[in-house]
Amino acid sequence: MQLSLYQLDAFTDKVFGGNPAAVVPLTSWLSDETMQAIAAENNLAETAFYVPTEAGFHIRWFTPTVEVDLCGHATLASAYVLFSLENYAHDEINFDSRSGVLNVRKEGDWLVLNFPADSIHKQLLSPPALLEALGEISPVEILRGKTDFMAVLESEEQVRTLQPDIIVLSTLPARGVIITAPGDSVDFVSRFFAPQSGIAEDPVTGSAHTTLTPYWADKLGKTEMEALQVSARGGVLKTKLIGDRVEIAGQVKLYLRGTIEIG
Repeated sequence: MQLSLYQLDAFTDKVFGGNPAAVVPLTSWLSDETMQAIAAENNLAETAFYVPTEAGFHIRWFTPTVEVDLCGHATLASAYVLFSLENYAHDEINFDSRSGVLNVRKEGDWLVLNFPADSIHKQLLSPPALLEALGEISPVEILRGKTDFMAVLESEEQVRTLQPDIIVLSTLPARGVIITAPGDSVDFVSRFFAPQSGIAEDPVTGSAHTTLTPYWADKLGKTEMEALQVSARGGVLKTKLIGDRVEIAGQVKLYLRGTIEIG
């Protein structure tokens, strides 16, 4: 069996930036074991698989170790593949997923994700493992969303220089941990650590911005914001809060295209 494979860098306008994702278009689903094996072989933060449906496409995402409920950068990459490489003739795509219907539309060189906003609440008792992992840095506040913890720090510099204890972070009962602060040149910055999902640090995390956007919209009193994920590769995002939905815009660059040989 031969399958097409694309690798792309999402949330960036240049190759070797943003967050790399693999995309494998399918006509019908492979077994879960085979898709997980492909994702492990790719060894990227996420590999996305999609199949056509009557209403659009069904999409699934796998890290090297687990299937996840939501992934922004691999959805952005999948939309780029359809729009730019697989001759999809429309300007909008609906992806059915574990997190409901996700819409992606083209706006010039940018692609805009429309995701459900996360519901977040402040932690009255800070998780000891999170405080231990952050070391000498004391968060302004700690919140919990549907899948992740979020620690708010005082400054962009603290976020950039943070070196958390990944082993301790991996003991937290969550998909991962968002670290954020007000930005120096943008509205807010962030980093995302997910050792629980097989990813020590994710370069750019679209899904984390479903948590970040409503939080910073409330704090800053604005619904449209610019954000940076300040990992080593870095990523640029534009976000907008629309009721219980979040729009997350980014760019994508193609890195490679190839063929998978199975059996």
